[in-house]
Amino acid sequence: EKQAEDDSSTECSEPGAMDLKFTSSRKYISISVPSKSQAMSPHIKSVDDVVVLGMNLSKFSKPAQFFICVSGVFMFYLIYGYLQELIFSVEGFKPFGWYLTLVQFGFYSIFGLIELQLIQDKRRRIPGKTYMIIAFLTVGTMGLSNTSLGYLNYPTQVIFKCCKLIPVMIGGVFIQGKRYNIVDVSAALCMSLGLIWFTLADSTVAPNFNLTGVILISLALCADAVIGNVQEKAMKLHNGSNSEMVLYSYSIGFVYILFGLTCTSGLSPAVTFCSKHPVQTYGYAFLFSLTGYFGISFVLALIKIFGALLAVTVTTGRKAMTIVLSFLFFAKPFTLQYVWSGLLVVLGIFLNVYSKNMDKIKLPSLLGLQKKSVEERKSRTLSQTV
Repeated sequence: EKQAEDDSSTECSEPGAMDLKFTSSRKYISISVPSKSQAMSPHIKSVDDVVVLGMNLSKFSKPAQFFICVSGVFMFYLIYGYLQELIFSVEGFKPFGWYLTLVQFGFYSIFGLIELQLIQDKRRRIPGKTYMIIAFLTVGTMGLSNTSLGYLNYPTQVIFKCCKLIPVMIGGVFIQGKRYNIVDVSAALCMSLGLIWFTLADSTVAPNFNLTGVILISLALCADAVIGNVQEKAMKLHNGSNSEMVLYSYSIGFVYILFGLTCTSGLSPAVTFCSKHPVQTYGYAFLFSLTGYFGISFVLALIKIFGALLAVTVTTGRKAMTIVLSFLFFAKPFTLQYVWSGLLVVLGIFLNVYSKNMDKIKLPSLLGLQKKSVEERKSRTLSQTV
């Protein structure tokens, strides 16, 4: 009996010990294993923080975040567009679009490094291979875009960039598996028709119209479409900061462009020309890069908070205003066909914005208008009878 009691006490104590181990194991697991988002970035205190130029947007409401980002994009990019056209108005500078991109990438890298030193978390979260792809696409979109200004009028280049929505939608389908409704498709069609009409008008009135510029800006548009989706996916997956994205993508892109200019012997003539006009080239390029850096910070915040498609819609509206300012500040041929084609592009922008806010913006349907008209007629007949 004593042995049986000892055996039973042993059997009772062993499960108790096992329960204790199991409980302590469970406690250990619950403490050490973070959530999915924290597992990707365990050094981040708040995975939802979005900091732009030292300002934490996460403290504001969604409408306030949207207003701040849109204001920053419009203010800085309007100055950016003016300075860009001002640089290319310097006589003899048009062949050096790639060198301007090199200088711009160099300034962006310096600005990104300074901003990264001002924040507490300096660790790189997005893999280096992803940055190499993003840098290649960034070089394509900005380098080809700057080079196209040597062949096209500035409004034509901008109207092409306004239609970035079309390749962004295509890239969203293939890269992120997104699906778009009929309103988005209608917006893309309006933008396409407006773009074609604007290009035909430019080829008619502009004496320096060149098909090479159309090819360059089209390639830049395709790269720009892909980069928005890649940036959105990378920043959401790894919770990368804006300053980190700018620093690594533009510094790697700087190496790409420097290597390309060195191999093609395009570096020496550009340096010689810019050394003769330092203020009009390097001085304007510094301000051009500074406003562009501030602008891209707000664009990246838009991408991270609201997605690539809405960010493209905002930047497209900014480009439409840039076209108007370009005609006001710089003398160039003008035709009313520019206006109608531009309005068609604006209609596409409105359709895109409406598709993203269909639950908030309810437009009356034809059937609803007909019912309302019938009810008004009945009420009028009844009042006349009375």
